[in-house]
Amino acid sequence: MSSSRVTGLVKVDSKGRITIPQTMRENLGIEPGMLVALLADSDKKEIVISPILSENAKVLELSIDMVDKPGSLAKVIDKIAEYKIDIIANRCTSITRREEGECTFIIDISQSSIDADKLKSALESIDVVTQVRVKQFEVPSY
Repeated sequence: MSSSRVTGLVKVDSKGRITIPQTMRENLGIEPGMLVALLADSDKKEIVISPILSENAKVLELSIDMVDKPGSLAKVIDKIAEYKIDIIANRCTSITRREEGECTFIIDISQSSIDADKLKSALESIDVVTQVRVKQFEVPSY
């Protein structure tokens, strides 16, 4: 499977909006009315835009603090996979090398049998996880 990169340059309008060029929308399968997740990294000054493919998506943001050691992220990902949760976007970083790291995940739990509170508890039970914060998104009505 080959990956395809499409680049473009857009201008922010007076209301802070951008228009995703048609070729990018087509390549990503983004259609009118579809939800997209935005994950901003203020350090890198970048935004990752990920389409949400499920019409009935139940989207959460997970912020997970963990011990920064080999295998920590794998334990978290394995737990998320165990509950059949779709990871839409993620960003992980080391806060203090070999001591503390953090990951932010945008996830869809609509295909899972677990709710947000039980997922938080399940993730907090992992030995390398020090804190879990969960935020549920409200679907914009515009």
